[in-house]
Amino acid sequence: MDAQSRGRADEIDPADQWVLNPQTGDYELRLNHSGGDSASSSRTSAPRVPNSRGPVRDGDSEHGDAPRDGRAGRRAAARDGNGPDARHEVPGQRSRRSANGRRGQDGSGSGGTATGSEPAGRRSRKAPKAAKSRRKKALLWTGGAMAFVLVGLSAAGYALYQHFNGNLSTVDVGGSGNKNVFDNDAPVNILIIGTDKRTGKGNEGYGDKNSVGHADTNILFHVSEDRTNATALSIPRDLITDIPECRSKQEDGSEKTIPGTPNVRFNNSLGQEGRDPGCTMDTVKQITGLKVDHFMMVDFNAVKELSTAVGGVEVCLAKPVKDPDSHLNLPAGEHRIQGEDALAFVRTRHSFGNRGDLDRIKIQQQFIASMMRQMQSDDTLTSPTKLYKLADAATKALTVDTGIGTGKKLASLAQELSKVNTKNITFTTVPVLDNPAEKVKATVVLNEAKAEPLFAMMRNDTSLTEVKSQKKAAKSKQDALLKGPKAAAGDVRVDVYNGGKVPGAAQTTVVWLQNEKGVLKSSNKANAPAKTAKTTLEYAPNQADQARALAAMMGLPGSAMKQGTEDAEGLQAMVLTLGDDFESAGTPIVGPTKVPADVQQANADKAECAK
Repeated sequence: MDAQSRGRADEIDPADQWVLNPQTGDYELRLNHSGGDSASSSRTSAPRVPNSRGPVRDGDSEHGDAPRDGRAGRRAAARDGNGPDARHEVPGQRSRRSANGRRGQDGSGSGGTATGSEPAGRRSRKAPKAAKSRRKKALLWTGGAMAFVLVGLSAAGYALYQHFNGNLSTVDVGGSGNKNVFDNDAPVNILIIGTDKRTGKGNEGYGDKNSVGHADTNILFHVSEDRTNATALSIPRDLITDIPECRSKQEDGSEKTIPGTPNVRFNNSLGQEGRDPGCTMDTVKQITGLKVDHFMMVDFNAVKELSTAVGGVEVCLAKPVKDPDSHLNLPAGEHRIQGEDALAFVRTRHSFGNRGDLDRIKIQQQFIASMMRQMQSDDTLTSPTKLYKLADAATKALTVDTGIGTGKKLASLAQELSKVNTKNITFTTVPVLDNPAEKVKATVVLNEAKAEPLFAMMRNDTSLTEVKSQKKAAKSKQDALLKGPKAAAGDVRVDVYNGGKVPGAAQTTVVWLQNEKGVLKSSNKANAPAKTAKTTLEYAPNQADQARALAAMMGLPGSAMKQGTEDAEGLQAMVLTLGDDFESAGTPIVGPTKVPADVQQANADKAECAK
């Protein structure tokens, strides 16, 4: 399961080498701590820390060459100390005494002072703006319960990227994932996997001694296309499902085809029969219909290390807990836990609710949400040392797919996801029922009536929280196209193409339109020139009444309406192209807009007490 080994970093402490530039509000990496001309030396020894308002770069941009326009050229001149925009150097940071008594890397025992330091008055005027800027730029994503959502450092230098690269382990999942870090015009789906594999000192007593690592904690993190909201969907490990056939890359570079297995626990999608995280991604897609872009996998040790790196995670207990199995022993009330206590908290399942795995999932969600809030606190965001320790611990704990398998790629992904406000992040769990085939209830099965609407909302990129955004305004504009007079069925003229996944869909739709709806002027045009995810209806302005009538019959959403700019001539027909969202004739394509009643939800921005 563990892919390529982790590299080793140079014996440096990058956390001691970050200096706050009071003019920009950015932390800049300074590798030279010698006195006198230290600031000048740092310009040649290390590149400037990237500004997180733009793409993360160390040369070319993540998605192609970055053009150097006039402003970029002036910025480059400023960094070199030339040109009208040249800025004052930031004062050198004083050396700090390390645990073994040594001082800064130059060994001089005193910190250098840079020339041309910024006047104090100017620095004080910039400070408030810098604090606000850092809150936006350094937003970190993380999660726990043997898995975390994401870690990224939005201000880092080349040396740090190289250091974090050495921490990461990667697995090539082939076609199961996305080769790009993210697509600008699409949602992002990241599968968080927490395994029961033992690594790290002091973890010998946890989990299955001989486990190769099962998918024990699983969270599908769906981030909307416009990055205004996200849904974190927990998938129970004991969910009975069919694991599809998958392909796994071996250490020698060859591929192994692993046959599918019906009617087994979800956690068997990883580790068993040589299955890698790509097989788990394929299983999630089969259950939810959502294509997974990337995976991030950690084990027991990650919870201990991450909770310690962030300075502890705040949790609340409605009652005292003493669990001999997980070793959690805490009185009622609020606590800040880390290390062993944090691991015990996310492992306990005999202390809350109905004392089962579904209640443990709720506890894990509360822990993750609390850790996310801690990550965004000023105490973390304004501390270079904490940021470095957190990113270092996280990347050491991580195994990821090759699509995000470098520090630079992770930082790029983190910057993109940092656009989501925690108040618009909703945790939920796949709706399930006790397995009716069991007398002693140990596993669960999908509650199809409630699970499918929830999956449909995620597939349609519908937020579980109320979000004000440009996307919502655009949706309202599209929905307005459905309002107005409708033509009689006999006057509707349409050509139907199949661009979706259902064979023969165009023909069955035409038959249904003619026989059930009276649309006799409908024609089957067979397969569309290209496959499409969404069903669309193209029409001219003078066909709007026909379009509204057909949309009502088919159950089309406003987003499917594609009105042209020129009127149709003569007997020109509209064009209906069925996409992957088409299931069958007579089944509305409009997805649900509300979560079914009684489906568990929790907001990442609100603290809750475990009961």
